[in-house]
Amino acid sequence: MSFLEKTRTAIQFIGVGGVLNALLYGLVRDWLELRFRTTGPTGAWSNPGPLQAVDQTDTGACWSFTHTSLELTFLKPDLIRCEWAGGTPPLPYGLARNEWEPVNFSLSERPDGWQIQSDDLSVLVRGDGGISFRDSRGRVLREEHGPAYERGSWSHRTQLRPEERLYGLGERAAPLNLRGGTYRMWNRDPASTYRPGDDPLYLCIPVYMGKHDDGSYLVFYENPFDATFDLGATDKSSVLVSIGGGNLREYFIAGPPAHALDRYTELTGRPPLPPGWALGYHQSRWGYRSAADVREIVEGFRGHDLPLDAIYLDLDYMNGCRVFTVDRESFPDMAGLARELAEQGIRLVTIIDPGVKWDPDYDVFQEGLTGGHFCTTPDGKPVRAPVWPGMCAFADFTKAATRAWWGQYYTRLLDAGVAGFYHDMNEPAVFAAWGETTLPRVTRHHMEGRHGDHNEAHNIYGLLQVQAAYESLRAQRPENRPFIISRSGWAGLQRYAWTWTGDTVSSWEALEQTIATVLGSGLSGMAYTGSDIGGFSGKPSAELFLRWFQMATFMPLFRNHSALNTPRREPWTFGEPYFSILREFLRLREQLIPYMYTLCQEAAQTGAPLIRPIFWSDDSDVSLWDADNAFLLGNDLLVAPVLRPDVTTREIVLPKGYWYSFWDDTTVQGPGRIECATPLTHIPVLVRAGSLLPLADEDRLVLNIFVPSSGSGAGRLYSDAGDGYGTWRLDHFTMKHDTDGIMVNWQTDGEFPLPYATVEVCLHGVIAKQAYVDGETLVTSGRQFKVGKFQQLHIDV
Repeated sequence: MSFLEKTRTAIQFIGVGGVLNALLYGLVRDWLELRFRTTGPTGAWSNPGPLQAVDQTDTGACWSFTHTSLELTFLKPDLIRCEWAGGTPPLPYGLARNEWEPVNFSLSERPDGWQIQSDDLSVLVRGDGGISFRDSRGRVLREEHGPAYERGSWSHRTQLRPEERLYGLGERAAPLNLRGGTYRMWNRDPASTYRPGDDPLYLCIPVYMGKHDDGSYLVFYENPFDATFDLGATDKSSVLVSIGGGNLREYFIAGPPAHALDRYTELTGRPPLPPGWALGYHQSRWGYRSAADVREIVEGFRGHDLPLDAIYLDLDYMNGCRVFTVDRESFPDMAGLARELAEQGIRLVTIIDPGVKWDPDYDVFQEGLTGGHFCTTPDGKPVRAPVWPGMCAFADFTKAATRAWWGQYYTRLLDAGVAGFYHDMNEPAVFAAWGETTLPRVTRHHMEGRHGDHNEAHNIYGLLQVQAAYESLRAQRPENRPFIISRSGWAGLQRYAWTWTGDTVSSWEALEQTIATVLGSGLSGMAYTGSDIGGFSGKPSAELFLRWFQMATFMPLFRNHSALNTPRREPWTFGEPYFSILREFLRLREQLIPYMYTLCQEAAQTGAPLIRPIFWSDDSDVSLWDADNAFLLGNDLLVAPVLRPDVTTREIVLPKGYWYSFWDDTTVQGPGRIECATPLTHIPVLVRAGSLLPLADEDRLVLNIFVPSSGSGAGRLYSDAGDGYGTWRLDHFTMKHDTDGIMVNWQTDGEFPLPYATVEVCLHGVIAKQAYVDGETLVTSGRQFKVGKFQQLHIDV
């Protein structure tokens, strides 16, 4: 895009005044950074130096080298913290757990170094500071060199195996396997729609998984400073991590991906169970400017017989983009509108931005100013930067009192009936004509009293804003589960919020990229992610929108959202045959919610993402390690979106086992590659043989039994009131298929009553001749029949 094109676009969105503010801000930022620039620490060493001593501690051991020291601490038998002395340790914003039970371990000297060992993990520290991590079978999982430290910055090199793959680092517009690329840790608004290959994006998390022939591991660098992860781009045989400040603290976890995420989210926090309505269909757009617009959209959904669970309001609902305000002319009775929507089962979600308009007559600004809640320059003046309202001040969320102050304002919108919030521009992003589109690096932050600058606080800014919101919502509405989605954050964001992939462009390439981006976010701890259906910006063709919609049907956040200058995208705007197909997928999503809600309960217990890479099925199958154009929803559904226009088939890399077509029950066997038909009416979706898939149609539950040729299978169904923290139930189904027929057992934990009036069984792969419910003959035949609640179901086939 040329300079003139960028200028025209900027004027279109932020006006001439906004462009002038962006020019002025660039000058002021550069002047501030020149005026208050500091040289930083002067210490320098190129390696730890010779080993001087080793001392055992209650939780591990400490190695003293000439220039630094290394402390290893076992938190779990398969989780160890490694910390090199030098720089300022991080505040524990990313951690959910700081207290751990003692771990049995031993420390011994060996010819090649000192080894500390638990039941699941052994770590060898060599005399030069190199570290080798091995599993319980003695297989080497990771080899590290001793780090280097110079003027407050770190360099840390790790060896790579030839076949090793690397995954994670938060949200990336890159392949699922990140090896061979360089990735920056600096949350950034691309300031326009991004495309595959753009880096960094909004949500950078310094955690990644490694997978090779001898096993898998996860490593998390607990350091929020600007950093670069060179994953074999410069040297194909090594990873080089360069961190611009703080200290070098990493956590190493041994084990396959599911186990590693379980342990990582034990450390950084589990994603809480969302309200049930969060899994429904959400309609959004920048440009619903009034209550009349909202009612028109809702009436369109009703008139076209389409389900709708939430509608979003972007900047349009505010008074001059002032956060925590409502434009009383366009929305004269927000509470009445929210009640009206709630009576129809529709929740209202509103945007929240961190910038507070610099306006002496605006109470949020005045209270923030007098309370000392804003980020400042080194000479104590509040930082000013332009965003949507114009020049703004920015809350300093690294101060507990400021988080509490900010959180109180959500009451205004909660009292107006708002049910959820989406946090935008919280990288934090500002308008700048050149250079970095964030606060000046010299901006001062409280950092819980020890003080620091924006180099340290930038990446955690969005995380702490969301923490302030979440804790406020829990306190103010303890009977409701908070629903927040956030564009930015850091490690631990999953404790508080969902996320989405930001301002994607409307293109087939962006559609395909969305899969790898969501998978990588999931492997970084973010269980709940989605994208703007059709892409945020541009004009998707009817076919592109449909294919994106079909994919999004199987992702956690099911939201249709687009930019102000795009054509309307409500489902009925695309005409036939597209509208009828979209309606069928909307209804399918409603039927899938019991299965997805059960996956939510699993995520709350284990941290497992709902969207999983294909290799989750069999991480020993090397052919699956790079598969990033399809995904698993839970363990039982394999979804292969259509990623090209006008295609009649697509290839799928299939894990081992038998799989059913969700649409017609044809079966295929893996491992291997197969071709699947891709008519406009659907995308390939396969169901694992042995699955018991619960689908619902209002108050009717259908247990879909995908019968294996022989052997056993299982399924689960989690139910509760859909909100709050009351009683629950978890139904367990086990299945066995042998020469005597099919036997299904049903057991229940919890006290919540079964929320379905009728229960039916639908068989896939066989036809019933006769069925017996708890020993009583059920007169039936065929594939689908009513059974009611049972303990044991026997089916003759």
